[in-house]
Amino acid sequence: MMRALHDRLNALFPLGELTEQRPDLAFLTVPREHLRSIILHLRDLEGFSHLVLLTAVDWLEEGNFQLTYLLSNRGKAVDLGLRVMIPRDGASMDSIHDIWPTAATYQRELREMFGIQFPDSPGVNDDFILEGWIDMPPYRRDFDTKAFSAKTFKEREGRMTTDPEQHMKQQLYPDGA
Repeated sequence: MMRALHDRLNALFPLGELTEQRPDLAFLTVPREHLRSIILHLRDLEGFSHLVLLTAVDWLEEGNFQLTYLLSNRGKAVDLGLRVMIPRDGASMDSIHDIWPTAATYQRELREMFGIQFPDSPGVNDDFILEGWIDMPPYRRDFDTKAFSAKTFKEREGRMTTDPEQHMKQQLYPDGA
């Protein structure tokens, strides 16, 4: 099923790698400039009528974000993830809220948590999860959680930090066995 879909799409659009996870789930890398056309084709001609989720991965070492648009064809019980790579610096992607209104919520989250801009997406610049947040987006891999915590919160009596490996050994083997 997915290989045949890939062949149909490849006849129309330049495509990247196809990864088949299971017979009912595959991921396809697509160029960002063709994402909208591919999504419309999948929705209008291939039966992918539902945007399941839109998420991001921070490939810090490569200087990219990977956006993954997971689409579902409920009639055939298959899902297809479209992977789009965008540069981390000045990260921005066209909105698809006009195709699937639910995308606006995902886009708000990705703007707030990763700093990816989605111009023209409704409410994208409104506080969403992190009301009043002024630091760098916390889901970026170069966000230093420990430094943020030390800068933001004062030490409290009784709070201690332990090495996770040693702590778990003590919890699992209290007699030192």
